Amino acid sequence: MMARVLACLLVTDSGTLTAADLVQRLRVSPASVSHAVTFLEQQGMIGRERVPGGRRVRYAVDDEVWIRSTLAALQMNDVLAAASQRATEVLGAATPAGARFESSGAFLLLLNEALHNVMEQWRQNRAARSAER
Repeated sequence: MMARVLACLLVTDSGTLTAADLVQRLRVSPASVSHAVTFLEQQGMIGRERVPGGRRVRYAVDDEVWIRSTLAALQMNDVLAAASQRATEVLGAATPAGARFESSGAFLLLLNEALHNVMEQWRQNRAARSAER
């Protein structure tokens, strides 16, 4: 449901829809939409805007959605890598569980390094495209 809500927002020209719009377009219950938008908001993938002059809320997605999502993943990976390193120290790298934690932590650190490099490439490419305009 989260993917469906996000896709629905992404395909609109405005990038915004109300909960009622999402219910109607997706043909799902209001509760399903509520759960999905709550999760997407917590992940920083969508935001909330007030409809001018009213009480209704619009959910919005913008061009930065993937950057925010990647930053959230980087932060979570840092937390998991640190926990894996602590577990390795507690259990000992020579134990099977300690070795698994050591491997997991090393993978997450490598993944974060690669993601940081990709984000830097993205920024450079974006700046170059903006300079060409």
